[in-house]
Amino acid sequence: MGSVVWFEDLGKSDTGVAGGKGANLGEMVKIGVPVPPGFVVTAQAYERFLKKAGIVEKINDTLSEINVNDSKALNEAAEKVRDLIKGSKMPEDIKEDLVDAYRKLSDKSGDDEELVAIRSSATAEDLPDASFAGQQETYLNIQGEEDVVQNVQKCWASLFTARAIFYREEHGFEHEKVSISIIVQKMVNANKAGVLFTSHPSTGERDKIVIEANWGLGETVVSGSVTPDVYVVDKDSGEILDVTVGSKEVMRVRNPKTGETMEQPTPSDKREAQTLNAEEARKLAEFGRKVEDHYGRPQDIEWAEEDGEIYLVQTRAVTVLYGEEEEEAEAEAAPSEVLVKGLGASPGTSSGKVRIIPSANEIGRVEEGDILVTEMTHPDWVPAMRRAAAIVTDEGGRTCHAAIVSRELGTPCIVGTGNAAQVLEDGADVTVDGTSGVVYKGIAKVEKPEEEKAPAAAPVIPTATEVKVNISLPEIAEKVARETEADGVGLLRAEHMLLGIGKHPRRLIEEGGEESMVEEFYKGIRRVAKAFSPNKVWYRTLDLKTAEFRNLEGGEDEPVEPNPMIGWRGVRRFVDPEWPREQEVLKLELQAIKKVVDEGLLNLGVMIPMAHHPEELRRFKQVAQEVGLEPGEDIQVGIMVEIPAAALIIDEFIKEGIDFVSLGTNDLTQFTLAIDRDNERIAKLFDERHSAVQALIRRVIEKCNEAGVESSICGQAGSYPDVAEKLVRYGITSISANADAVQAVREMVHRTERRILLSNARKPKE
Repeated sequence: MGSVVWFEDLGKSDTGVAGGKGANLGEMVKIGVPVPPGFVVTAQAYERFLKKAGIVEKINDTLSEINVNDSKALNEAAEKVRDLIKGSKMPEDIKEDLVDAYRKLSDKSGDDEELVAIRSSATAEDLPDASFAGQQETYLNIQGEEDVVQNVQKCWASLFTARAIFYREEHGFEHEKVSISIIVQKMVNANKAGVLFTSHPSTGERDKIVIEANWGLGETVVSGSVTPDVYVVDKDSGEILDVTVGSKEVMRVRNPKTGETMEQPTPSDKREAQTLNAEEARKLAEFGRKVEDHYGRPQDIEWAEEDGEIYLVQTRAVTVLYGEEEEEAEAEAAPSEVLVKGLGASPGTSSGKVRIIPSANEIGRVEEGDILVTEMTHPDWVPAMRRAAAIVTDEGGRTCHAAIVSRELGTPCIVGTGNAAQVLEDGADVTVDGTSGVVYKGIAKVEKPEEEKAPAAAPVIPTATEVKVNISLPEIAEKVARETEADGVGLLRAEHMLLGIGKHPRRLIEEGGEESMVEEFYKGIRRVAKAFSPNKVWYRTLDLKTAEFRNLEGGEDEPVEPNPMIGWRGVRRFVDPEWPREQEVLKLELQAIKKVVDEGLLNLGVMIPMAHHPEELRRFKQVAQEVGLEPGEDIQVGIMVEIPAAALIIDEFIKEGIDFVSLGTNDLTQFTLAIDRDNERIAKLFDERHSAVQALIRRVIEKCNEAGVESSICGQAGSYPDVAEKLVRYGITSISANADAVQAVREMVHRTERRILLSNARKPKE
């Protein structure tokens, strides 16, 4: 692969090459929505640049020394790393590929030197479920070969902004595993631009599309530097339900003399005028609906209009699981005096004392439970935002820094108030309703008038095929159960419970700390089982690889395997009679489960990972009996089908005795296709839809149905609506999806079941 790839040659599976933005642009081209032409400079080109420049070690050394909660140190380290990247020479082969592609793009438009937008597109293996939005830079109105080369390098450097570094540290992303590709795209000299959400970003209502718009380039809306117009459109009918005209104080345009982007005051007549007419709003909603239908989940889309033509310039999945949080704090009286109104950007209600913060120098004044009030937040404000009970800003829309970070923190937030920092008094007691966008006087629970209450949640769509949820962190179980109303848990991972202890199980046993492991696992498993009771919760026993065990305290004796992915892991490790010490670890897990069962929570199933022979299942049952758990009575027992061998001899596992199977399609796909999904060079070939993978899945489901054994899927493929449709047709018992995909999968299952019923009803009677 060269250093550049054109949009036409990309699809949504190419995040390892083009990042989320680049891959999605290619996907949108394929489904026929209007996208300005362009190409990406690949993540692999960036990695070659780092190696040839010889700066990898310097970057790692700089980052390893910082405390990300120290704003000053964080910003200094970020600047040092960016200077290293910008000061290094771009390799000639990458530069030649980039310049050649730019020339071809210019030829397509008939210009000698095309005006382009240069955007960053971060890459990471779990990008679909994590938002890197707004962390890297975008450069607009770039023209000429040298300027294109220079700005691509500046975009590379922006992978190390303060906010990006902080985000990765807080969310556990290793810096060296996050790469960056660069989008080079024909510049849309926008008359008007903005963003649209295919579900309501504050209330989570899936039947509404929300469009934000301003005059000029869309940077003002995305960055939150203005309060934009807001249009709420009914997704099905296209009817415009509500229009809020924002103040739109400034706009960004291209300077006709210098070609550079400049900010200027918005003419007074345009400030008061609606940016979009009804036809434009409906057309945007139609494009948004088409993109969401294709991806099967809500989307956050940037758009721009030039000379009457509307273009979509990027899309990303909405990653936050929405749902209004009910406040449990008692209140003396319901406040009624409204102090400030703005845009509800992150739902929920919180009370506290106002802290007016004019600059980052004063963020130390924000104490736990305060209401942070400012003109606009910035990356180095995040430590203070974590302490705040709610956040209120003068400027910004629903994609500004304050809105994005607040949603990820689960903190109520109001943006675009216009005057909160002037109206509210420092130290005053207030209540912030982040759903309706209102700040009330006094500390109390908000009781909104009946007509202002958020609509009741839509009833759960009934499906014969159960729709379950995957969970890694027990502490979110109650929230996920409430918001998804899933039919149980198809995968409860054990690994995070162990990582929370931080010690290798053998070290715990050696130190006499077995009970601490049993207690930690008991609390986590019990919490999930109780949150979803009486629905079933399927727990997967430990499946850490040797390299991951080695990172734990006491793990230095772990073997160094040439390929841990297919090594000593899962059930093969913990039931091998030659390694009795490992069986002791499994017994501790099962003792925790027994404590839960002894409390009367009987909705647990236990599944063993990496099973490839019925003998492993037999040994597992023996270990369970040794701790007092009777398989089939106290607990259901199942296997993960993630090795082709297990799929091919599923009859033998059924004969040995299982209650259920769960298809782990991430491993099943890579083992079937001999593709390491973590290898960026071949990751694009990883495809759960491959006919060989689908044949194995179908075989397992049909054999299980014949034997009366439940079948489920917990791999990422279950979150893809088109795959979910196939699974229903195969006859799968349940589908377990990531929390943010449960609703989309449920809707797809419901539609598929109806189509099957109608198809059968329409068949001619014999």
